[in-house]
Amino acid sequence: MTTCKKLAESPGLTSIPSLYTHTANPKDIQAVSEDPEDPIPVIDFSLLTSGTPHQRSQAIQELGKACKDWGFFMLINHGVPERQMEAVIEGLRGFFDLTEEEKREFEGKNLLDPIRCGTSFNKSLEKVFFWRDFLKILINPDHEFQFPYKPAGFREVSLDYCKRIREVARELLKAISMSLGLEPCYIEKATNLESGLQVFAANLYPPCPQPELAMGLPPHSDHGLLTLLVQNGIGGLQTQHNGNWVKVNAIPNSFLVNTADQLEILSNGKYKSNVHRAVVNGKATRISLGIANGPSLETMIRPAPELESKEQPAAYIGMTYKGYLELQQGNQLDGKSCLDRVRAFN
Repeated sequence: MTTCKKLAESPGLTSIPSLYTHTANPKDIQAVSEDPEDPIPVIDFSLLTSGTPHQRSQAIQELGKACKDWGFFMLINHGVPERQMEAVIEGLRGFFDLTEEEKREFEGKNLLDPIRCGTSFNKSLEKVFFWRDFLKILINPDHEFQFPYKPAGFREVSLDYCKRIREVARELLKAISMSLGLEPCYIEKATNLESGLQVFAANLYPPCPQPELAMGLPPHSDHGLLTLLVQNGIGGLQTQHNGNWVKVNAIPNSFLVNTADQLEILSNGKYKSNVHRAVVNGKATRISLGIANGPSLETMIRPAPELESKEQPAAYIGMTYKGYLELQQGNQLDGKSCLDRVRAFN
């Protein structure tokens, strides 16, 4: 495994190999800055959990609007200490700084291996690689926590961090259930969230000598219910809104949250999964960590019957989360092509 990081650190590197050169897609128009008249929504988590009844009701409405209009929002006052967010990013920096030989121990071979690290996305299928190294860890609460033991302390801080994220996601999904007119625990029960899978998806995007020719990750939606992302202060995430690419300038100490495919399916299309991409730069290393919170692997996810009607029949066929995860992770990332495969054609 030759990592992108090692390539980027090659002495005198002034251009990227053709293997990393992407031809511009006409659909991938230049990103625009955030529209001051239609800014990325900001949700105050504290109002969802400890506000007055009026504040909570208003926050739930705002959350529902963010899920419907954007599929993306910034979450503030979430209760996860900033020092813990910084510690997990530093742990990732230490992991990616391990030697190629040390990282090879955690390479993994299969999609559902509990620990996998590598480069690009799916090298066996890709003709052109992405300018990105990754570490992916599957976290199943019903099984023992498996995690790299290097660098020292990384496992412990990450375990606690993932537990905190699970609780934040649980509360968000309760509020989202209510915004859909469902019982607070509807999504939690329908997805068997108590045994729900978390995917710890860490990315390292090294400085690139020709960032205009490379791609960190292509436009795609996520496979789970909600993804909560943090980064090391270096931007690169762009989200699609009303046909435009919008640069995401994160509020300090916020989570960047996007709705994912299982939520679109369960809501019968009322809430759309968000399409986003990662671009690279020529000056600084970007590290990001997304925690994808999903159903349990064996749970069949289909539209909620309460959200179906004669006018709006089920828009998606049912599939287990495991089957969907294997479908998405086993193919090339391409917008919402995976979700398109489970659409019902009435």
